[in-house]
Amino acid sequence: MLALKDNCLSAISQKPYIKSFSGGRNNSPEGHAGAFTHGFVVEFESEEDRDYYVHEDPAHQDFIKFAGPHIENVKVLDYEPGKL
Repeated sequence: MLALKDNCLSAISQKPYIKSFSGGRNNSPEGHAGAFTHGFVVEFESEEDRDYYVHEDPAHQDFIKFAGPHIENVKVLDYEPGKL
């Protein structure tokens, strides 16, 4: 999953376009994770980059095909930092 930061390339420039990408296994002592074992945050420069990643990026689409059968539960949240 974390390799997507380098493997996802802009269709125009053919350069990586993900601004930042981090994540890992849950280690919270609070007990509110439910069925979720891992968390990831992907940051994009624009909504256009995000939409390309979600709907078109070949590297992301390949990851979905590969990982999909091994993942039981996914939750996706999109947000703009600082906007409530």
